[in-house]
Amino acid sequence: MREEGPAGDAVVADVPPLRLDPLLDEAATRIVVCCGSGGVGKTTTAAALGLRAAERGRRVVVLTIDPARRLAQSMGLAELDNVPRRVPGIDGAAGGELFAMMLDMKRTFDETVEAHAEPARARAILENPFYQSLSAGFAGTQEYMAMEKLGQLVARDEWDLIVVDTPPSRSALDFLDAPQRLGSFLDGRFIRVLMGPAKVGGRAGRKVMDLGLAGLSRFTGTLDKVVGAGLIRDVQAFVAALDTTFGGFRSRADATYRLLQAPGTAFLVVAAPERDALREAAYFVERLAADRMPLAGLVLNRVHASDAAELSAERALAAAESLETAESPETGSPSGRPAAKNLVPDGMADDPTGQTETGPTNTSGSERVQPPSRRSPEARSPQRSSPTVAPPADPVDAVAAGLLRVHAEHMRQLARESRTRARFTALHPKVPVVEVAALPADVHDLAGLRAIGELLG
Repeated sequence: MREEGPAGDAVVADVPPLRLDPLLDEAATRIVVCCGSGGVGKTTTAAALGLRAAERGRRVVVLTIDPARRLAQSMGLAELDNVPRRVPGIDGAAGGELFAMMLDMKRTFDETVEAHAEPARARAILENPFYQSLSAGFAGTQEYMAMEKLGQLVARDEWDLIVVDTPPSRSALDFLDAPQRLGSFLDGRFIRVLMGPAKVGGRAGRKVMDLGLAGLSRFTGTLDKVVGAGLIRDVQAFVAALDTTFGGFRSRADATYRLLQAPGTAFLVVAAPERDALREAAYFVERLAADRMPLAGLVLNRVHASDAAELSAERALAAAESLETAESPETGSPSGRPAAKNLVPDGMADDPTGQTETGPTNTSGSERVQPPSRRSPEARSPQRSSPTVAPPADPVDAVAAGLLRVHAEHMRQLARESRTRARFTALHPKVPVVEVAALPADVHDLAGLRAIGELLG
């Protein structure tokens, strides 16, 4: 794909076009992951892809991790939660269906514990204060649970295609790192020390725990002052209950990670034609390559275009200035700048003292000037008649000049976008790209999602 800049110069390197319809139609494609920085349209892209795939005959579920309600609103649903909900209004002529859901981080963690622990052990974990804090706000828990939920959806084997809308993250692919980070915490030295007595069990276990606590007394005393007494007991109880469960956490996370590397998965990096967004996109592309994740291409959202690109910003500004300084037909002066003779009342131009006054016109059409001694008190006042001002500029020319200035600014924006895209494609010339034109309004319903889907397809 080779594009021309606003001035006609080639500014974007040749890059392969991204064809998404064949990707969505391919039965081997089971997972599409939309990733990118915040505010670039990931949620809308994921929803549009899910809708298009469903109306082309596939059974699709869209999993969003973004807590914003945009996806539910655009799909005509009152709300989204941790359970897939069928989206109404889908054209099912091809036999497809569309479901949508929003990750509930804590509920997913609870379900995982309940599914992989005996009832008594699960209850002990769920009621533990340390677990409640961990499941609600520990760094990386949301991303870890996204991986867990994705693994659950794949294991259920109910959908032909799963579209994942990842959370915006400055650290790029946090949800790929989350299992390792959470695992490192739960496998850390402090946790292992606390877990040791629980593994021994019985009287020996209590002895080891007593020894361990004696050795840790100085540290835990300080910790208790900071976070409150009882934290260590909560952590020990949590670790003792989680011991047999966490192994399943790690193995499932590893299995999901391998699934993301498999040929049936496609990553789409979503960006806007802005410097910061494309810088993040470049980092995503490099990180995916380093982790051997299958990259399908780049979706460039909100790209501006013009049907009058041959009129450059410079020419438009020159034309606007020409209209704004054009001769006014009524006055012969530049528009909006009245001539000097129209600023002085008739009859005063020949009197340097400014003492003359326009009197009544006689029958011959000449003006009669009153002598100073016969002027009225009002005439002797320094006040003078209001000057005659030239008519305003031609309103048609004024509107045309304004439109030309708007066009000039639009062409400057196109030039900035072209330069930004050129920098990205110069770094990654083999990454396929599909551009989605900027729409005049936000997408808020299925019709808008269909329009985006057509542009993507």
